[in-house]
Amino acid sequence: MQFTMRRRFVATSLAVALGAATLAACSSDSENKDSADSGRVSLTYWAWAPGTDKAAEIWNKKNPDIQVTVREQASGDDLVTKVITAAKANKTPDLVQAEYQAIPTLVSNDVLADIADEVKDAEDKFAPGIWQQVTLGTDSAFAVPQDSGPLMFYYREDLFKKYGLTVPATWDEFAETARKLKKEDPSKALTTFSSNDSGLFAGLAQQAGAKWWTAEGQKWKVAIDDAATKKVADFWGGLVEEGAIDNQPMYTPAWNKALNTGKQIAWVSAVWAPGTLTTGAPDTAGKWAMAPLPQWSKGENATGSWGGSSTGVTTNSKHKEAAAKFATWLNTDQEAIAAMAEDGSIYPAATAAQTSDALSKAPDFFSNQPDFYAKAAEITKTTAPSAWGPNVNVAYTTFKDAFGKAAKAKSKDSFTSALTAMQDDTVADMKKQGFEVAE
Repeated sequence: MQFTMRRRFVATSLAVALGAATLAACSSDSENKDSADSGRVSLTYWAWAPGTDKAAEIWNKKNPDIQVTVREQASGDDLVTKVITAAKANKTPDLVQAEYQAIPTLVSNDVLADIADEVKDAEDKFAPGIWQQVTLGTDSAFAVPQDSGPLMFYYREDLFKKYGLTVPATWDEFAETARKLKKEDPSKALTTFSSNDSGLFAGLAQQAGAKWWTAEGQKWKVAIDDAATKKVADFWGGLVEEGAIDNQPMYTPAWNKALNTGKQIAWVSAVWAPGTLTTGAPDTAGKWAMAPLPQWSKGENATGSWGGSSTGVTTNSKHKEAAAKFATWLNTDQEAIAAMAEDGSIYPAATAAQTSDALSKAPDFFSNQPDFYAKAAEITKTTAPSAWGPNVNVAYTTFKDAFGKAAKAKSKDSFTSALTAMQDDTVADMKKQGFEVAE
């Protein structure tokens, strides 16, 4: 598949996908080659994950000829903006930590190099759905997966028993569980639909089979309002409209209190949820359990992602080969991963690391579920492929605004309208930037 992610098209036919963005990366390969294999190479890595500096120290002791300096940065859009600005001035670091949904934006701005040849032996160390997020569905590879955020179902084990509820295996059962709880105790809610974090909704759509951005020849196709995502929006909009679940945003004092007091007894979240529950609902330690995400049909076995990041090599790096070598080591070596996972801040993307000694003990908050990470590893294997585009930030901003209004309106039709707004705003922004978009 040949297409371009840049704002101006090149007439030349490209052998590798991602068109001009990849061409820019490839054309600079000769400049990025290590100048002298026998000389010392100094690399700089912009990252935010705790423990990365500790891992770099381990590397530096073992590799005196390739020394890495970690410079802590802000995460999210702040880092993306900073890296793109630095790239325009040819002042990017050699490596950068990039969230999966930011990779297309960085590629389209000629920030990330294609390191497929350098990291080809790493692919089998990750679940297919995780690896796909750094390849964008092509033969290229623009980073090495670092951590992942597979979606799971968290529930108050004690309250499920009290109200005679069973863990839902399908979304239909999830809806029935929400209704049964309301009937048993109207003051409680199974969960809430929140509009202040777009990542959860994106992950749920991913599980349902949505592919929001794909390429058609030399054009982008945007399908945020596809059938899979409409199904997700209608499902949650319907539950909000009938009052079966709450409509309050997450991460607020009111939401924390609801979790802590048992007013909300379940949460669809990612593998990192124990950390949030520890601070938001401290009185409930040992009362929660984790299970796989409900499925749309019995017999299916898929989950989505909420968060996760990778380590990419920049096109400006003069030491592409050495940088890719470090990126691979950082995210596949057991000692390196242990250093980053020590405080539980990241869940490693490498399959073997998910059952390593570093994760042999369940999170303290889930001491009642000693096989927490063993279950998480099995769930991670079922991660569905994603499809990100060059302006995820626009789609996410519209989600917060449009779905925020829809949640307050408690109208299923408003959820449908909100999805249309996401589609329209995303397409309009891409056209404004000069991307060709298929109708």
